[in-house]
Amino acid sequence: MTLKIVVPHLPESVSDATLIAWHKKIGDLVQKNDSLVDLETDKVTLEVVAPESGVLREILKTDGAIVVSAELLAIFESQTIEAEPQQTSDDSDDLDNPLTPSIRRLLREHDLNANEIIGTGKEGRLTKEDVLSVVNQRALPPETEIILPIAEPIISEPLKELEPTTPAANLRPEQRVPMTRLRAKVAERLLQAQQNAAMLTTFNEVNMQNVMDLRNQYKTRFEQKHSVKLGFMSFFVKASIEALKRFPVINASIDDNDIIYHGFYDIGIAVSTEKGLIVPVLRDADQLDFAGIEQSIVEFGEKTRAGRLSYDDLKGGTFTITNGGVFGSMLSTPILNPPQSAILGMHAIKERAVVEHGQIVIRPIMYLALSYDHRLVDGRDAVQFLVTIKECLESPAHLLLNI
Repeated sequence: MTLKIVVPHLPESVSDATLIAWHKKIGDLVQKNDSLVDLETDKVTLEVVAPESGVLREILKTDGAIVVSAELLAIFESQTIEAEPQQTSDDSDDLDNPLTPSIRRLLREHDLNANEIIGTGKEGRLTKEDVLSVVNQRALPPETEIILPIAEPIISEPLKELEPTTPAANLRPEQRVPMTRLRAKVAERLLQAQQNAAMLTTFNEVNMQNVMDLRNQYKTRFEQKHSVKLGFMSFFVKASIEALKRFPVINASIDDNDIIYHGFYDIGIAVSTEKGLIVPVLRDADQLDFAGIEQSIVEFGEKTRAGRLSYDDLKGGTFTITNGGVFGSMLSTPILNPPQSAILGMHAIKERAVVEHGQIVIRPIMYLALSYDHRLVDGRDAVQFLVTIKECLESPAHLLLNI
């Protein structure tokens, strides 16, 4: 039976996609759910898989082509194919540890057995990074023993004047590559934010001692009960939600001449990837407990690494948190994520000398930055909003007891 391979449905906000690469050639025998082609939009990378087992008969769009929803990509003929004995067949049918098409493809291409690779994903699931790590280790050249010759006795001679060396010519290489769709979209949105908003940043610092003590005290029990680590981000999400409740204008956005006050709290968590910055969104974050927040963040990380983030994961958001501290940033002015009116920037935690009750003590301090749209948010509200976050983090009992 002849089947048409078409571009998956794209949301209204995404007009087209770029065909990155075909993983199969004309005439290739393909198993069901094998990856056929990757498409890149300005938000996510889409993987188009084989709907049935069969043969790829015709490719109608080549690498680099711009395609739209439902556009024809290839002609595919379904037929029964005897499964080749492969080491991954048992794993791909394991319902307790399902493998994505991209992972199965990697395993087949490099003749790897999924059972022999330790998974680092949730519940021990195999991730794309686990497979790539094994592939990279295989690619390393074997260690060879280097036998040095026995040194000959050195005969001293008068020093000769060295002639100046001439630097090799043409050692100024350049490489021109096109922007990915995601990078181009990030650039467009950041420029839009700077041009269309009256952006201003206010700063404060927070003593992380109490949060770190609480985390160290309960992190083992927390992980045993919830199967996820207790990180810092859940504290910042909870503190931000408390501050947003007290200052609803910061959870609002501008639409032409109207102000839209959002009665829900969808918190974007900025994540840096090789292709650019993406912001998956925690829906109704105020309804999540600490474990729910941490589990959602872990799932976003797994989806990002496996290339499985969907449009729904990235859509919307009323407030964003970005953590430059994981890269060592000490202080920065984060750029707004339009149409949101504010974004919170976290930074590295460093021990500093501070004064407490007239005494100089060493405490773990983090600088916080809040960038906001001054067209909507007054300076007083922005400063008090950041002070509220500081107070919640320095007295985390407020977050736990909801007081």
